[in-house]
Amino acid sequence: MTVLSVNVNKIAVLRNARGGRTPDVVRAATVCLDAGAHGITVHPRPDARHIRADDVLALAALCRGRGVEFNLEGNPFAPPRPGYPGFHALCAQARPAQATLVPDADSQLTSDHGFDFARDSARLRPHVAALRQLGCRVSLFVDAGGDVGAAAGVGADRIELYTGPYAAAYAAGAAETALAACTDSARRAAAAGLGVNAGHDLSQDNLAAFLSAVPGVLEVSIGHALIDEALYAGLDATVRGYLRLLAAT
Repeated sequence: MTVLSVNVNKIAVLRNARGGRTPDVVRAATVCLDAGAHGITVHPRPDARHIRADDVLALAALCRGRGVEFNLEGNPFAPPRPGYPGFHALCAQARPAQATLVPDADSQLTSDHGFDFARDSARLRPHVAALRQLGCRVSLFVDAGGDVGAAAGVGADRIELYTGPYAAAYAAGAAETALAACTDSARRAAAAGLGVNAGHDLSQDNLAAFLSAVPGVLEVSIGHALIDEALYAGLDATVRGYLRLLAAT
């Protein structure tokens, strides 16, 4: 069965908007794990717009104590700065089970594209090797339809399919082309010996169709839609809704 990793970035967005310590990121992650989520994901940005370095360490300790996956996302090329020691340094402190590398610039509101392997492979290779030496499984954020097999060439264990275009096409009632690209990419990744994760704008509305069509998805990382749905249904009930959906597909 595909496993669910809940991204709790949006909890930190709410906290930081007001200041102080509430809502509490670790408490929210604990509710998700108590409801049955298989892991927790965060994507700390260098500008600390949501998840901060201290959150990373606290969530890593929570996941370690619960025996579940902690998935840390970030741009390996972003330089350190005050409050952000750099992605590798955070991984060295937190020792996440999975490190997901994403090519997001500081100016991006959210991740919106995968790596350009023709440009980035040589720079990625030493970062991937260093993370694997820390004991991290390494996943690379990729565009559906792109050169997903190149991820194997830089030493990655998995890819994470960027599903934003699929979600937008699904909402518009025309998901076939985007879904076919995801399906083809998953098959090519598997042929290259890579595991397949997926994430971005997946929701209870579009997830079943995605998993029914795309083979071998090991993990989905879901944050924005899950927190949106939880505003109305509650966090525990929403996580359980996703788990029922995953169990049925």
